[in-house]
Amino acid sequence: MKHAERQPPPTVSAVSPQGVQLPVWNSELLRKYDVPGPRYTSYPTALQFSDSFDDLAWESYLRERPPTVAPLSLYVHIPFCRDICYYCGCNKVVTRDATRSDRYLDSLAREMALLARHVDRRRRITQLHWGGGTPTFLGNAGMTRLMHELAVHFSLNDSPQREYSIEIDPRGVSVETVALLKGLGFNRLSLGIQDFDPAVQHAVNREQPYAMVEPLMAAARAHRFDSISFDLIYGLPRQSPATMDDTLEKVLRLSPDRISCYSYAHLPGQFSSQRSIDRLEVPSAEARLALLHTIIDTLVGAGYVYVGMDHFVKPGDELAKALDNGTLQRNFQGYSTQLAPELLGLGVSSISSTGDVYCQNLKTQDAWEARIAAGRLPAQRGLVLSEDDRLRRDVIMQLICTMGFDTAETGHRHNVDLMEVLRPEIERLAPLEADGLVERIGTRVNVTPVGRLLVRNICMIFDAWLDPQKQRFSRTI
Repeated sequence: MKHAERQPPPTVSAVSPQGVQLPVWNSELLRKYDVPGPRYTSYPTALQFSDSFDDLAWESYLRERPPTVAPLSLYVHIPFCRDICYYCGCNKVVTRDATRSDRYLDSLAREMALLARHVDRRRRITQLHWGGGTPTFLGNAGMTRLMHELAVHFSLNDSPQREYSIEIDPRGVSVETVALLKGLGFNRLSLGIQDFDPAVQHAVNREQPYAMVEPLMAAARAHRFDSISFDLIYGLPRQSPATMDDTLEKVLRLSPDRISCYSYAHLPGQFSSQRSIDRLEVPSAEARLALLHTIIDTLVGAGYVYVGMDHFVKPGDELAKALDNGTLQRNFQGYSTQLAPELLGLGVSSISSTGDVYCQNLKTQDAWEARIAAGRLPAQRGLVLSEDDRLRRDVIMQLICTMGFDTAETGHRHNVDLMEVLRPEIERLAPLEADGLVERIGTRVNVTPVGRLLVRNICMIFDAWLDPQKQRFSRTI
């Protein structure tokens, strides 16, 4: 449906075919609560990591923790990009020098050997994700080598239930590359689309026409990838509801299984590449609301399930099933199915997450390589979670993944009286309850259909670390 034809938003809750309540649009409340806030890919967020938790602390933790044979998730960060996208805030190295990846792969192999000493080979790698940067920068030979090194040091999985995914930039991938990725064992692809409008693409220095993406999608379908996802961004310069309509029309024509629509955060003080963007061309807060409204109307109208926090999936997708059966989880890559309780990160700036520790690698290639060459894990900073952190993480992740939590059940799980421990936070929910974002029914706190689009704001109530005056985040809308 074109933007000019859009009907007024519903005033009552609607339900998807899976029984999931759809978000209800309320422009007044969205304006009221549109403030900076964390995306909560973790709690506490990475801003709370401390240099006091270094490689020695990480090594000691891995060596002394109880043995386990539970499934494991791996994340591999490839920082290289051939060109800079002006909007990007990722940890990246912009270069055309392909030889830099050879040195990087050498160090990655050494890091794997150092980390694998602490991993029981009976632990199956049920989830694997290559992110960046641009992982396909490695080229066919480099990607083949990297997968081989992973198989040498860890127990890769060939089960149909595995989730092995890779982020690809359509500008540097051929249909032959898609075939190679399938042969290497990947069964999920994530394509960085961002926007299909030529003027928007030019404004952010990422020009990739629809004709470039269409054959890659055809190849991915021909090779029977289990899931294909698109990343879109709203709030980019020169975007309008009309251009977004056209982009979404092309997206729906390609029919990805998952769509992530992220809000662009214009923070040129933090990300130097964003200084190349004309601030006057960035949509206003009101225009961003119109863009988000366009996205939700179009994707939900086309049958996608709104999982929450920027994510839409087809009804048969594993994320939709996980949402329905209560096993949905969230990690540093976004929403995920519950296939592994721990995530170990490899490469520059990558983050590991266990039950009670977060740990991040050094952020520059030279420092990361030097630490590995010295025979030490390249950890730079991290955090040991307290009992209070684990309790609040449980509450926040339940809000994000299941749209509510039970105070009695959650308290029992942590052996505390939750109503007493979190009494100030529960009381601070009152204004949100009055605005219809949450409702309390017995011992449950539920996010309402109106509150689904503002779940980040609800989570912020329970964030003991949050200091909006000192921390810079993207806006919640």
